[in-house]
Formats: sequence, structure tokens, C-alpha cells
Amino acid sequence: MNTEIIHEKNRFYKKVDGLDCELEYNIYNGDTIDFFHTYVPEPLRGKGIALEIIQEGLDYAVKKNYRIIPSCSAVQKFMDRHPEYRERSKK
Repeated sequence: MNTEIIHEKNRFYKKVDGLDCELEYNIYNGDTIDFFHTYVPEPLRGKGIALEIIQEGLDYAVKKNYRIIPSCSAVQKFMDRHPEYRERSKK
């Protein structure tokens, strides 16, 4: 199993058992990132894969000093549980 998270073309993803698990985003005005879609295939759900990818995406946003729009409900829930990311939220 490949555990590396890859960042390219406005998404973070990792392949697990040959399946893509991903977090997609858009950048607006050069300073705001909108995480709008998280997907983990059914057989891989419940294993914490989405959480890993979301954290990678949020850490990237912090490093780049982006304001964060958590359009995806999974990203919003993650941010609710991790207050260190909330201050960057742009709701």
C-alpha cells in the first residue's frame, strides 16, 4: 500500500489498494483556498484516510498563508475538531 500523499493539479490524493482517495480545491484571489470535495471509495472508508488527506491539505494552506473556505463538510468537521485551523477559516 502506498501511503504517500501526492499534491498536483488542485488536489491532494493517495492511492490505496489501487484506488484514488482525494481532496480537491480551488484557489481564489491568490490568498484563499476552497476545499470543496473529499472522496474515499466505499471499501476504504472508516480507515482515517480522508483525515490524513484533509490534514495534509490544511497544513499546505497554513504554510502558504491561505484563508480557508471549508465547502466540503468533511473539511468543516475536521476544522471544528482541530481549533488550530479555525482561525484561518473564511466563512
